[in-house]
Amino acid sequence: MIDLDIRHQVGEFRLQIALTVGDEVLVLFGASGSGKTTTLQCIAGLQEPQHGHIRLNGEVLFEANGGRKRSVPVHRRRIGYVFQEYALFPHLTVAQNVAFGTRRTPDLPQRVKGMLARMQLADLGSRYPAQLSGGQQQRVAIARALMTEPRALLMDEPFSALDGPVRASLQQDLLAVQRELHLPVIYVTHSLEDAFAVGTRLAVLHEGRLAQVGPCEEVFQRPRTAAVARLMGTRNVFEGRIAEASSRGLSLTWGSLSLAVAPPPEPTPATDRVCFYIRPEDVSVYPPGTAPGATAQETTLAARVAGRVPQGGSTLLLLHVEGHDHSVPPLEVRPSNRLLRSLRLDAGDAVTLGIRPDRVHVIAANGTPT
Repeated sequence: MIDLDIRHQVGEFRLQIALTVGDEVLVLFGASGSGKTTTLQCIAGLQEPQHGHIRLNGEVLFEANGGRKRSVPVHRRRIGYVFQEYALFPHLTVAQNVAFGTRRTPDLPQRVKGMLARMQLADLGSRYPAQLSGGQQQRVAIARALMTEPRALLMDEPFSALDGPVRASLQQDLLAVQRELHLPVIYVTHSLEDAFAVGTRLAVLHEGRLAQVGPCEEVFQRPRTAAVARLMGTRNVFEGRIAEASSRGLSLTWGSLSLAVAPPPEPTPATDRVCFYIRPEDVSVYPPGTAPGATAQETTLAARVAGRVPQGGSTLLLLHVEGHDHSVPPLEVRPSNRLLRSLRLDAGDAVTLGIRPDRVHVIAANGTPT
């Protein structure tokens, strides 16, 4: 198990992160410059934090308490590190690259042969990196990291430069290795598709701090802050204010408009200034002037079509909600194809929108979860 709680500053950038990683693939996710690679380098020993601790299976790898520091050298940490750019030696064969850094023992050639077979490189041991595809080079890099019998594996965007089928194959190989060896794996990526393919849990970094940690699906479906929502690709994230809160729910002010919100499952933010999101598929579209049925319990808004964005099998409508000036981004709505055909909407056409209270999700406006 990896247990870290560190504070580290590089120039103006400050990293403060506390995590435990067990027998799993934890995906470290965030925008460029959020601290993902810095976190990996601190764990590996390539950078030294100013404060905190890093432990692996109970052993202290780094500790800084007051004026006292303790740090285990990189080569003694037994942590595998796989880089995005492979970092293979061009003058060494595949077999020599895989063996590099491993203590020379009589059984080393046999171990290398076994590792090449495990990583689907059995017939490529005598080739040089320049003779390999990108996917094969990354397999060599992973094989080299595993040859040292690491106690943990760190992977920094390892598959981002690979095409889809090769990436999918390597993702499955990684999961098989993790299950077999029961390694804690920290996997850095900026791709949600990548994260969902390999991740047990998702840890979202925002400006050097953990914004949210949880199962991948949970973080995606229930982001706790506006920053996390935007990183998850959530659409229709807006600012608002809580005008009223009761056991029946919230009344949310959105510019000059008011939205009814069902009682949220999480505590509401301590401030009245919040953000909220409405998924495009959760907005109902009606002909102009139409009121939903009495049982719908929807907030109704008047809007006009600002544009249409075809998206393969569906169409995204961009709607300007009346009562807002044009500084407010359009509301994105994804109606059914059948409804679109019946309404025949074009730019400038008026519509009525219906939004159910349980489809408005209130979250913290800043990087602090509710």
